[in-house]
Amino acid sequence: MKHQLTKIVATLGPGTSDEEKIRALADAGVNVFRLNFSHGTHETHQKNYNAIRKISAETNRYFSILADLQGPKLRVGEFKNEQVNLKIGDSFRLDMSPDKGDEHRVSLLHPEIFAILKKGMILLLNDGQIQLRVEQFGNDYVDTTVLVGGILSNHKGVNVPDVVLPISALTDKDKKDLEFALQMGADWICLSFVQQPDDVRLARQLIGEKANIIVKIEKPAALKHLDEIIRLTDAVMVARGDLGVECPLECVPSIQRDIVEKCRSYGKPVIVATQMLESMINAPVPTRAEVSDVATAVFEGADAVMLSAETAVGKYPIQAVSMMHRIIMTVQEDAAYQRVMHSSSLPPDHTIASAITSSMKQLVKVLEKPACIVTYSISGKTTIRAARERILIPILNLTVDKKVANKLALVWGVRSVITPNLKELTEVTPVAVQFAKELGYAQSGDELVISAGIPFAQQGNTNVLHTTKIP
Repeated sequence: MKHQLTKIVATLGPGTSDEEKIRALADAGVNVFRLNFSHGTHETHQKNYNAIRKISAETNRYFSILADLQGPKLRVGEFKNEQVNLKIGDSFRLDMSPDKGDEHRVSLLHPEIFAILKKGMILLLNDGQIQLRVEQFGNDYVDTTVLVGGILSNHKGVNVPDVVLPISALTDKDKKDLEFALQMGADWICLSFVQQPDDVRLARQLIGEKANIIVKIEKPAALKHLDEIIRLTDAVMVARGDLGVECPLECVPSIQRDIVEKCRSYGKPVIVATQMLESMINAPVPTRAEVSDVATAVFEGADAVMLSAETAVGKYPIQAVSMMHRIIMTVQEDAAYQRVMHSSSLPPDHTIASAITSSMKQLVKVLEKPACIVTYSISGKTTIRAARERILIPILNLTVDKKVANKLALVWGVRSVITPNLKELTEVTPVAVQFAKELGYAQSGDELVISAGIPFAQQGNTNVLHTTKIP
């Protein structure tokens, strides 16, 4: 296999916010660029967006642009001396006073937390490194005992495991950022702090058809509604950072595998994210454990793997992408990966599109690996459905819609090209042959598997599957 099937998401930041670096990231293997609205300005995000689209136009490659909304951030206030050292057994108060804190107390200006407290509840601070047990509380304070101590500094995060907080997943800041991202033209909107299906429904009301939704699974509460959330969204991100704070760390690999499997069964793209090559923020090579971590996500069938700080602020962003690309390509050639993907057939549902894509997998098996699959898709839904089968050959998506081409850059195995506005089904085959050869997917003597629909060029009508041999 010459073509990267599992996609790479790279986060842009201070270290990669110029056209030259973005182009280098694309050349190294990036398919999706993440604009993190927890950092940066609208002006910076717009500049990066413009650079990505310019590179796309110059190279005839299509990239997804993902706008990642910050979501609610529950944080302590500031300390008189910027930090304190909490020790096991200490009493420590969190309250609504805006005064700067000390070793006895600090502000926590989030009344929604005080509203759900119970005696004996555990509060996690600074990514779970500090643990406090609730002893007593009121409407504007909570007295705790330090169970696990350490240094606590200004604005560190607070997590409250095992409860649904009475707070919307979209803050006022998020709504402003969302409006800007939609106006800019982002392909995917990533939602943070999703706890229940209604959070997704609210986002859908605001976004409509202007962009596609990715739900970050980062709160244990969301796991209780996982199937419904997956059904409501367009894609999922396994945000292992926050999951690893509020869930036992040893459970995160199983949660990751379960989410990936469920997303595949529903035909929804899934990204595995957080700390994949973390050491490459400061080192030119990753640890062996990190390489295994990326490889595991690829073996599990994830659509994409993501880099965060590695490309946003790291010293070696291009090397991090190149390393991830090499890991992906090596796994793709592994016989064990091919066995896993071949044996992971998913039961079809009772639709024509499902029948077509299921038949496609059987046809590819009988033909002993044709060069590629070609889909002619108005909406991209059939192409996503074909990707769900993980057939282990590239999927060339022919479309007339640039928005569809950009969106599908996230999806496993898919590369899109913009075609002329074809008027007859018979026009699809010569166009498919032309692009398959031009892009290096096929050569004379190779076979293509092609899907389209009758009536032609109508959304939702994929019902034709045929093969052609390139002369």
